[in-house]
Amino acid sequence: MLQLNPPLPLDTPKGSALAHFLIDYGAEHDLCWVCFQDETGECWTWRNREVRAPKNITMGRRTEERRGKVDLRVAE
Repeated sequence: MLQLNPPLPLDTPKGSALAHFLIDYGAEHDLCWVCFQDETGECWTWRNREVRAPKNITMGRRTEERRGKVDLRVAE
């Protein structure tokens, strides 16, 4: 288990959240993110495949619709 300092913002199935801990059970398992939901304050643990990095214009993550389609190569 790793305590994240500072906590990381993530998009989860229940909305935006801050991840405070990361649990790694080993090579055969998903990473687990322990998050506190922004809206409700509830604590949920999400598998790595269930969370996404939030919108970040600087990193090219502009909208949810473009997720997975962003080209981050440096222009020549």
